Amino acid sequence: MTDPQQSLKGQCHCGAVKFEVALSDGFKTLRRCTCSYCTMRGAAVVSAQLADIHFTQGEDKLTLYQFKTKTARHYFCSVCGIYTHHQRRSNPTQNGVNVACLEGISPFDFDIIPVFDGQNHPADSNNKTLGKVVGQLHFKREPQ
Repeated sequence: MTDPQQSLKGQCHCGAVKFEVALSDGFKTLRRCTCSYCTMRGAAVVSAQLADIHFTQGEDKLTLYQFKTKTARHYFCSVCGIYTHHQRRSNPTQNGVNVACLEGISPFDFDIIPVFDGQNHPADSNNKTLGKVVGQLHFKREPQ
């Protein structure tokens, strides 16, 4: 895998949207979420500060999707439909970046991905702690 402290290149499936990003804490922020949107989308994400993602091509091809509180801002390519990133609801100073869009990185590179409770979001109650881990996704390659 690439050194996550360096700027990583990323793109959507068709290549219409291309970007560079520096991750906030490398791959230590890797996660999935149980909110209704993330459950259907199925992406694994890592965090980056808003200012640390730079679009080198196709920013105008990004389409915005928002739901419920309209705090989180989910972006996807208007050509191929791939989700690239979102401005986080739990920390609006950060983006969650789809690891599958990062060059040389796959969600299947990680044996375990923590899953956070997005159905009971901290912003929906008096509980202001950051999300709670409710499980893990495990991936084990079969012997070749």
